[in-house]
Amino acid sequence: MGQASAHPQRVRLFVGLWPGEAVRDEIVDHARRWTWPPQARLTHRERLHLTLCFLGELPAERIPEVVERLPVRFEPFELRLGEAEVWSGGTAVLRPLAVPAPLQMLHDRLGWALRWHAAPWLPRRSGFAPHVTLARDVRAALPPARVLPIAWPVTAYTLIESDLRPPARYRVLYEYP
Repeated sequence: MGQASAHPQRVRLFVGLWPGEAVRDEIVDHARRWTWPPQARLTHRERLHLTLCFLGELPAERIPEVVERLPVRFEPFELRLGEAEVWSGGTAVLRPLAVPAPLQMLHDRLGWALRWHAAPWLPRRSGFAPHVTLARDVRAALPPARVLPIAWPVTAYTLIESDLRPPARYRVLYEYP
């Protein structure tokens, strides 16, 4: 007779913005205009997103609890991606030209909702630097000389599982509202 596992299955979760196909195509097209060093690890098309709150690893049985905590007041908005840069750690990103007030409010409300419900597993992070990661290991990458803004109509946010086992993939678990 088998024994129950002493370690419950754990999942790695985050809340993010998941672009539609047209926006995803524009981000990929933008990434093609960069000059990448040979060691660059480009983000796969199907993994492009903007993280709102990283929840970390938690037992899989807590997913329903997380799903219940995440509905917050949400106002659809347009995000305009247009600031291309390489961060000091060697990550190439595409940031918004400005952080729209509804995006900042969504981030703040999600953090408040999770903390209000005593989520001790939620990592404490300071600041919010919204971005789409284009590639890693790219200290010598050069963004295009001219960046055409990408208009991203945001009408929902998502709870996403990050499975790092090869082949690494993301899976949308729930969409809000």
